[in-house]
Amino acid sequence: MQLAEAAHALFDLTLTDAQIQQFALYKRELLDWNERINLTAITDPVAVDVRHFLDAMSLVRVIGFEAGDRVLDVGTGAGLPGLPLAILFPQARFTLLEATKKKLTFIEHVLGVLGVNNVTLRHARAEDAAHLPSERAAYDVVMARAVARLPILLEYLLPFVKMGGFAVAMKGKTAQEELHDARSALYVLGGEAKPIVAVQLPTLEEPHYLLTFEKVRTTPKTFPRKAGVPNKKPIGSSGWNM
Repeated sequence: MQLAEAAHALFDLTLTDAQIQQFALYKRELLDWNERINLTAITDPVAVDVRHFLDAMSLVRVIGFEAGDRVLDVGTGAGLPGLPLAILFPQARFTLLEATKKKLTFIEHVLGVLGVNNVTLRHARAEDAAHLPSERAAYDVVMARAVARLPILLEYLLPFVKMGGFAVAMKGKTAQEELHDARSALYVLGGEAKPIVAVQLPTLEEPHYLLTFEKVRTTPKTFPRKAGVPNKKPIGSSGWNM
């Protein structure tokens, strides 16, 4: 099944000819640059469509990307899932946050090749960026894929989310277990969990899971803690403190 056909069948998304071409160029550049710098372990072109592009599109199952929405992708890596969504929703505004400069260099190149102009790049760690006045509680949607376990990840995501906005974590088979372990983090950080949504993509044996959290209370200004601390002492673990 071609990418456009799968996007329509799975997610009721209709790709324009221009968008189909953009995805093809993105894939070409990703695989080309990957020979020189480590961007992805997925090098089969069909697998890129499924594991990267359709995977990113799956967020439409839980989030509507409206005109004017501010969307943040934390730890975007090679631009995933943020750049595919920026291609699909040109009227929304996307910020891609990444601490590794060479990955941002790749994305900057790709943006030029694709002619995408609704994306801003931010070179920083989430622990630092979330304390900037321009970034804190500034986004309608904040998302991440494969960055950290949920009790840690929520500390990275929720400070960026505006009141009434949403954080989305893309997880594998440990989703339910991680959600259970994140109960304390949710309470402390001001999030409220929504029902987990499972997504089965073609050719893959296991589904992935979308965990969505609404921002219902202000995140205390002490969070996120300094770089490295959330990972060493996740909220709710023994030895952690405010």
